[in-house]
Amino acid sequence: MIHHLSIAAHDPKHVAGVLAEMMGGKAVPFPPNPGSFFALQLDDHGSGVEVYPADTVLQPGGDVGGTFAKRAGLSGYGSTHFALSVATDAATVKTIAKREGWNCFDCNRGPFHVIEVWVENDLMVEILPPEYAAEYLAFTSPDKFAAALAEAPRQTARHRQPA
Repeated sequence: MIHHLSIAAHDPKHVAGVLAEMMGGKAVPFPPNPGSFFALQLDDHGSGVEVYPADTVLQPGGDVGGTFAKRAGLSGYGSTHFALSVATDAATVKTIAKREGWNCFDCNRGPFHVIEVWVENDLMVEILPPEYAAEYLAFTSPDKFAAALAEAPRQTARHRQPA
């Protein structure tokens, strides 16, 4: 289980607030890295997303472990994304994304659906409202998941419908 992860954003406070709203949680400052915020789901697993300023990188810090550093020019599209189950219904997630001006697509991944929300139109987050999360969990059950992936057709593009 992943309890939390970190992303970078141009406006960390705002992004953390919007993610917290989608999660039904709250956003709070994240003091270890000034200018960062933590979107908390407030569930029994400590789930959340740390949102750092866009120029933040993590680097090894010797005996103290990872440390925060700044590096110019870090933003835009990348290969990182994550799926986030939320208690919020699909219509509300779509309304929030549209209010923010963030690209949002209702996607059929075959055995399950996700709502692609493009945070600041840079980073894809797959939001799974309860009915979508149920589909995902049914697909990823340990007895079925590896076999389903092995049999999955190879695709070069995904078809999306605007949310």
